[in-house]
Parts: sequence; structure tokens; C-alpha cells
Amino acid sequence: MPAVRVLVVEDDEDLRFAVAAALRGGGLAVDVAADLPAADEALFVTEYSCVVFDRMLPSGDSAEYVQRMRRDGRTVPVLFLTARDTVADRVEGFATGGDDYLVKPFAVPELVARVRSLCRRAEVPRSPVHRCGTLEVDTARRTVHRDGVLLSLTVKEFAVLEMLAARPGEAVRRADLIESCWDELTEPNSNVVEVLVSQLRRKLGDPPVVHTVRGVGYRLESTP
Repeated sequence: MPAVRVLVVEDDEDLRFAVAAALRGGGLAVDVAADLPAADEALFVTEYSCVVFDRMLPSGDSAEYVQRMRRDGRTVPVLFLTARDTVADRVEGFATGGDDYLVKPFAVPELVARVRSLCRRAEVPRSPVHRCGTLEVDTARRTVHRDGVLLSLTVKEFAVLEMLAARPGEAVRRADLIESCWDELTEPNSNVVEVLVSQLRRKLGDPPVVHTVRGVGYRLESTP
């Protein structure tokens, strides 16, 4: 399953930090870029589910950059953030290949909702409910039940469980979990995955369903 990862392109450091923090709080992995050359490099090496562009950057108009992206056949969903709020500006944003347009100042919950909606467009359709023994993971409602009991998981715990549940019985690489559920600020050699999986196992209870695959990662599978 491709990583649900968002690129935020914003030259204002405070706003870039705030937008990235809000999206991470919404359960998304986020990379950031301060200008179009950095964004171009990120898009070359990483597959994103959505890109959030500040409309006017010191390095140029991001709408013109997106227009070139579309001509090159790149279809990643794009949301423009801008202070330009006329109808003509919005029409131009859509005409150059934007998928959504949010005027500053904006409500953070609305931004997160719009980005999540765009990310869903990039996803391969899949069943919203995954079951593994007595475990039920509802990706649409973002709920988890074990033996009919609703469990309380953190955003990150749910993200890891969701990825494992989408590939039941398969070994999911530790590196893939980091790529999908964390972001570029995470040190690959840290023990963040191990710590989180340990917490997740405690919450899911017995018999265990998250199993370690030595040298690879983890697998979601019910015990016979």
C-alpha cells in the first residue's frame, strides 16, 4: 500500500511549521519544502498523496509550476494556499491544475479535512473494514474493536495498525512503516517503531495479533 504522505511547500517558516504540525496531528506523514526547487527535488524522489502549495513563493508562482507538472503527466492532487481571494484567482488556480484552493487565513481543521479528502483520491480503493480474528479495524470511521470492545488508539498507533490490517498475513517492512506513518524528521535507526508496536500490542490484548518477523518487520495475523 502506498504511503499516505503529504508535501507542504511554503516559504513562511512559521506557517510551514504550523501546517505540517496540523497535518501530522491528523495522522499524515509530512515532508516540507521552502521553495520550488526543493519541492521539485522532493517530488522527483518521493511519491506523494497530496501537495500543499503556497500560491506565491519567492522562487515563482506555484500555479505555473503545477501547470508544467500536469503537462508532464503528473497527477498528484494539489491544494493551493493563498491570500489571493478573488473569483478570477480561484478560477486560475483550478485552470492551471489545482484540485482545491484555500484562502488565508484558514481554519486548521478545514485544511486537514481538505487534504485528507485529496489523499483519498490518490488511494487505490479498498475495503473500509479489515478483520483479523476478533479484531476489527474500520478505516472509514477510524475505529478499532477487539471482541466487540471499542479500543482507544493514538493517531500513530491507528496508522500503523491500519497499514498492517490492509496486508493481513503479509510481512510489512519496518522501513515501510516508517515511510508511511512517520516523516522525514524521523531517524530510521531509532526505536520508534518498536516502542509503538509494544504499546499497540498492550492495547490490542491477547491472544496477540501483531507478530514480529525477524529481520523484516511485522505481520498482522490471528493466533490459531
